[in-house]
Amino acid sequence: MLAHEIVRRGWQEKMSVASAATHFDEIGNPPHRGTVKKLAEVGVPLVPHRARILTRGDGARFDYIIGMDEENRARARAILGEYAGKVSLLFDYSPHPRAIADPWYTGDFDATYRDLAEGIEYFLDYLVREGILET
Repeated sequence: MLAHEIVRRGWQEKMSVASAATHFDEIGNPPHRGTVKKLAEVGVPLVPHRARILTRGDGARFDYIIGMDEENRARARAILGEYAGKVSLLFDYSPHPRAIADPWYTGDFDATYRDLAEGIEYFLDYLVREGILET
């Protein structure tokens, strides 16, 4: 969703997005069928994707490492070592920091989509407001 929003705004030359897991449960798997269905429903194209594990090299490569919940944040920090300070939750950039419930457990892909859409907006607004990204 973040990659789609970046393209929609014409910022693809200014930033890039990658996805990585903090545990091995889904490594090599495509997105969950509930995710695929929800993205199709809202017109967000599915990019070719297979789950991969986060690496310490990602800490050197990326400016922001964003997790969805406290478990992801803790695992990412452990993996990233000296780059652990780059880890945040998506809603850390909002006035109401919180975790995003994993639809794998809740089954509520609609709620997760709404949270992600809102969180992405807050994150991109933060980048612009801080002068990190120019519009």
